[in-house]
Amino acid sequence: MSHPRSPLHRVLRRLPLNAAAVLTVVICLFPVYWMVTTAFKPSTDIQSYDPRLIPRAWTLDHFHEAVSADGFVLFWRNSILVTLSAVLLALLVALGAAYAVARMRWRGRRQFMLAVFVAQMAPWESLIIPIYIISRDTGMLDRLPTLTLVYFMITLPFTVVVLRGFIAGIPPELEEAAQVDGCTRAGAFRRVAFPLLAPGLMATSLFGFITAWNEFTYANFLIIKQQDSRTLPVWLSSFQSTFGTDWGATMAAATLFALPALIIFLALQRHVTAGLASGGVKG
Repeated sequence: MSHPRSPLHRVLRRLPLNAAAVLTVVICLFPVYWMVTTAFKPSTDIQSYDPRLIPRAWTLDHFHEAVSADGFVLFWRNSILVTLSAVLLALLVALGAAYAVARMRWRGRRQFMLAVFVAQMAPWESLIIPIYIISRDTGMLDRLPTLTLVYFMITLPFTVVVLRGFIAGIPPELEEAAQVDGCTRAGAFRRVAFPLLAPGLMATSLFGFITAWNEFTYANFLIIKQQDSRTLPVWLSSFQSTFGTDWGATMAAATLFALPALIIFLALQRHVTAGLASGGVKG
């Protein structure tokens, strides 16, 4: 006859897992904490040989310097424009592709999804030279639409995969019932299935936003001459000079740069978790 285990025994059994989880969180968050606290430290404390986890004094001078830097407002606008355009375009195209794969039976469907998975696993840095040559030969260098298309290309495979799994998890009988009531196929999808896709759309939107918002390599490589067309990741490098790096201003700028993605993630966290789970398990 087995005896029920005591609460203490269950706590001790889970202690190693909980400790590992806490250690992982600390390791992941410590660089962020150090970035934010460094942004508030006076320059003398940043360069001190006796670093402190908690600043002895706090200042907003580095944030003022970052906001007052040349191109801050312009590069912020460029990043917002490119990121939102790429995400919306990826959602529009991926929604149609995911619906076709999840709901329709057509020749080459499996091969199409295999190509999407391969494209998702491919290292995008390996395409820098071909994309640069194509952009140069077509006169598309130094233009924000080129950067938007590149970010659209990067985020599209993941968006298709997640939305396909989410659409497959919606019972097709719901759309069929709407069609029986007189809706067209497109109308049934718009009225019945589309509202249920909100978590999946939020999950893919957040991923696309973070990917495009943080991307540096293409933004630095494709925008060479037109400085006014650069984005915020490139702007962060403006605090480096021949005299060294202004770490206070750099950390303040990085903190400001990370805020939009952090705010959006915190606002959509519950929907994003549900969307990723449904898109990754179902279908």
